[in-house]
Amino acid sequence: MTSTLIWIAVVLFAIGLYLSWTAGRLDRLHARIDAARAALDAQLLRRASVAQELATSSILDPAASIVLYEAAHAARQAAEDQREVAESELSQALRAVFAEQEVLELVQEASGGDEAAGELAQAVRRVPMARRFHNDAVRAARALRRHRTVRWFRLAGHAPFPLAVEMDDEPPAVLADRAGGPGTTRA
Repeated sequence: MTSTLIWIAVVLFAIGLYLSWTAGRLDRLHARIDAARAALDAQLLRRASVAQELATSSILDPAASIVLYEAAHAARQAAEDQREVAESELSQALRAVFAEQEVLELVQEASGGDEAAGELAQAVRRVPMARRFHNDAVRAARALRRHRTVRWFRLAGHAPFPLAVEMDDEPPAVLADRAGGPGTTRA
């Protein structure tokens, strides 16, 4: 009788330990999602800010400046439920403005333009990476939340179901070819 109670206690302890470990893992995944979302938001804001600065610098022609400024402004001011659409439109505006290598060369020839082009190239390169990190964390959390034990024991608590960020973040080809710093290009 005593050995049976001991075995029951050991099994219950092991189950409790497993549930605690799973809940902790899920909590860490949710924290990772929050951190990745903050990093993505920072990169999106940086990209919009750099695009807005470039649009107001008088380097680009007036039509390109207006298109870029309006898209960047809309991305910065978008409500949370419209953010992905606004950011996609900024990506499209960047690709439209920087469709030709000549535009990039014109920007680089202006005073401080090489630095501005380098900042924009870094910003448009970092957005897809930040989005990928965020979506990877979301995928991992979703996979864990689908397990029966997580659902049955409500280990996710009241945390909202994680959502991936789906948007067009493809950089313009002429900016994607630039490496990290001003005046350098990728081989």
